[in-house]
Parts: sequence; structure tokens; C-alpha cells
Amino acid sequence: MTVALSLPDLARWMRDRGVDVGAHLQASRVGRGQSNLTYRLRDEQGHTWIARRPPLGELLASAHDVVREHRILAALQGSAVPVPALVGVCEDARVADVPVVVMEHVDGIVLDQMEIAESLDPVVRGRLGLDIARTLAAVHAVDVHEVGLGDLASRSPYAERQLRRWTRQFEASRTVDRPDLDALTELLHDRVPPPGDLSLVHGDFHIRNVIVDPQDGTIRTVLDWELSTLGDPIADLGSTLAYWPEAGETASGMFEASTLPGFPTRAELAHAYLEASGRDGGTLAFWHVLGVWKIAIICEGVYRRTLDHPANTAEGGAPTPERVQAVIDHAWHVAETTGLAGRRSTIPRGRS
Repeated sequence: MTVALSLPDLARWMRDRGVDVGAHLQASRVGRGQSNLTYRLRDEQGHTWIARRPPLGELLASAHDVVREHRILAALQGSAVPVPALVGVCEDARVADVPVVVMEHVDGIVLDQMEIAESLDPVVRGRLGLDIARTLAAVHAVDVHEVGLGDLASRSPYAERQLRRWTRQFEASRTVDRPDLDALTELLHDRVPPPGDLSLVHGDFHIRNVIVDPQDGTIRTVLDWELSTLGDPIADLGSTLAYWPEAGETASGMFEASTLPGFPTRAELAHAYLEASGRDGGTLAFWHVLGVWKIAIICEGVYRRTLDHPANTAEGGAPTPERVQAVIDHAWHVAETTGLAGRRSTIPRGRS
């Protein structure tokens, strides 16, 4: 494995910041995330840390901003949201040609493989699902002014911002014509709800972006804050549901851990969140569909990056064109079953 960091220079930088690092630092790629490159650092004394840097190659505007992610993590230190302690942002060109964020390595498990999810007792799976809902509510309860994030992003209507941003991302990374995704974009534009509450939103909150205590299912830390912004908290819930397929659904292109016995259904997850947050879920169908739409665009972007630069490919491989199509089909399934698109859609599908 090629490590896109100069480890001797990174170790020197860490020592300059007062971190006890041994003479020999090693790194291994961790996680199956397809965006920022994440490494577990380990020295000969057994000390471990996590380092994150943007992927290799040309980057889309505003994407993969690890410095901004560090700002958010720093603001959340000491809050009710579990986040790792930080070492800092390394901008030494000898370490990498991009900024690198170094942070605490938190013990626990990440449910990024079915075998890991299957190893959990169904009771623990149920507790984890409910803790996901409660932790998301805690994110949205953060006072952004108090923690210094009041100027993190625009306060213009969030739905329009999301549609503009992700449509641009898709156009910049499109590999083939996808008329069914274009039609879904039009549907979302036609169904934009009135502006809701404004809070910190994670932007990518799902089962593979948390570190879990395997004994009791509680969340030890929340990962991958690069998409965080200020927006409608129900949008975050919609994103979580977008990553939460249920048993019996046709192939959705999603990671299927949540289909295992014990995990709550999407309805149960939504109920737990709304109860913990005290919010109203009247716009949830729109945000759920937008969440799946966004995943399809992310998959297309990852596929494009791995075509352009194969070293960006994560351990679990890269999305295929067939997986992108499966996610688009699932988005239409959600749009129809929630009533956002009606029961009978005449939109063309699968032509790419």
C-alpha cells in the first residue's frame, strides 16, 4: 500500500507539538470510506493516532476540506456530541501537498463490513440504532453561536443550497448520461419544502461513520464531518434514513447492515429521533429522497475519482456504474413509496 504522507516528517511535526511519538511511525489505510484518505498511525511503542487528508488528484471545489472539518471537531470538544481529541492540522509541505488532520484514535468497532454487524447481538444492534437517533439529536442541539460555528455556512434556504451544490458536483463528475437522475433532480426542485429550523448538520451521518462500543452499542465517537454545514436538521435525519435499507427491499446499492435482525426500522429510527429532538418530521419524505439522490451523486463522484486516479480506491473497492444505478432506482422507490412522486411514475429509468 502506498501511503500518501511522509511519515518521518509527520512524526517530526507531531513531536514539535509535544506529542510522544516513537522513532518509527507506520501507517495503514483504514475504513472503507471513499472520500478523504484515512490512515491509522502507529509507532513502535504501540501509540496510535488517525490522520486524514484529501484524496489524490484534482478535487472538486469545496470538497474534501479537512481544515474545515478540523474546525468543526475543535468546536465540538467538550460538547454532548462524542468526537475525537485533536492533535492539529499539519500544513507542512514536506508531509503532504495538502493539509493533514491528526487526531486521537478511538477504540471500538466500525460497522463497515457485514461480518462485523453480524457479530453483534441483536439486542446490541437495537441499542445502536436508537443511540444513532439520540446522537443525531445531540448534534442538532448544539448552540452554534456558543461553540463558534455561527458563521460556518450560509443561512440561505438549505434545500436550494443542497440542490445547487450537488447538481454542480454531479455535472463535474458525471461519467455517463443519467436521465433518470436528471428527472429526480427536477422532481426535488418541484417539491422543495418551506425553510425549517437552522442547526449544525453533520451531512453524512450513518452507521459506518460512528465508532461503536461492541458490548453495549453506544456511540464512542462520530466520524467524517467534512460535509457538515448549517441547515435543516430534518435533512440530516433524511440522510441517515437514506443509508438505512430494510429487510425485504430490492437491491438498493446501500450497505445492508441495517437489514439484520435487531436493528430498528426506518420508521422506528425516525420516531426515536423526533422524540429525542422534539422536532416535527413533516418534511421528512423530501429529505429522505434528497439523501438517496445525494448518495447516488457521491457514488458517481467516487467512481470518477477512481477512474482518474486508482490509488484513491478504498479497501472495499469503488462503486460500479451498476451500483450507481441501483442507488438511483432506490431513490425513485423511496420517492414513490413516501408519496413524494406519487404511486405511478412515468419517468424513464435505467437509461445510461
